[in-house]
Amino acid sequence: MYMVRFCPHDLFVNTKSDLGVCPKIHDPKLKESFEKSMRHDQYVPKFEAELAYFCEKLVSDLDKKVRRGRERLDQEMEPPPALPISAEKSEQLSVLEEKIKNLLEQVETLGEAGKVDEAEALMRKVDVLNIEKSILMKPLNDKLMQAQEKKMALCDICGSFLIANDAAERTVSHVIGKQHIGYGMVRDFLAEYKAEKDKAKEEQRSIREKEAEERRKQKDENEKRGRVDSSYKERERYRDQDRERDRSGRERRDREMSHERNGRGSSRGQDWKHNNNYRDGGRDRRRDRDRHRSRSHSPVSRGNRNSSKSPVRQL
Repeated sequence: MYMVRFCPHDLFVNTKSDLGVCPKIHDPKLKESFEKSMRHDQYVPKFEAELAYFCEKLVSDLDKKVRRGRERLDQEMEPPPALPISAEKSEQLSVLEEKIKNLLEQVETLGEAGKVDEAEALMRKVDVLNIEKSILMKPLNDKLMQAQEKKMALCDICGSFLIANDAAERTVSHVIGKQHIGYGMVRDFLAEYKAEKDKAKEEQRSIREKEAEERRKQKDENEKRGRVDSSYKERERYRDQDRERDRSGRERRDREMSHERNGRGSSRGQDWKHNNNYRDGGRDRRRDRDRHRSRSHSPVSRGNRNSSKSPVRQL
């Protein structure tokens, strides 16, 4: 606790709230070394949490003490019983009050009648009677003032009992005292610590809300993209079906055309082969006939047939 802020044991030395000597070492050099350490920020939250826990316990105990003190003061603030007065003084006070009342009625009557001088003379008598009444009531007033002066008050910061309407010097002395200043530091630290924690929680809540909003937007975008992708896939599926039908139609037409071409080609080939065979056969027959004719009309053949009858011409 001493390393990060203050040690509560140092705040109330020689006071009614003295906590005794701290069991840990308070060395300014160690504190300075800790502040320069690279692990300072790592340990500060832990030490501040420890200090906050200790201070909360102090304030909790003090608040209980304050509540008990207020309950006692509330009981003492009940209207005090009437101060005892002797019968003689009571009769004298009654006579004086009756005279003052009668004189005031006469003054009022004279004032309405316009008798100003006589009214002023009666008022002087009323003043004398009031002085006599004050002298008679003085002991009672003094006792009442003493009772009021002894009325106590309670300090909201340190829980100390004070005298109401006390002298300014004593009030200042209380305010600058160790106990008042110490509990003031404790309460200020707790308020600051809680404010920082609340701020951190608010920032974390804001971050979570922002992340949730981003996730919601991302989800909406994904759903929208999913709908777009679904529509796109549906269109692509229809397009694939159309392309498949077109390809099937083209293949079917190609097969039909191929069958037609193959059919025409085979018939033409057969005709061509038939025609060629016919032509070749006729050509062969003509060649054989011509050969036969040439044999039958050639002189060699004729001479061979008649060699027995005709001599051979010698050239």
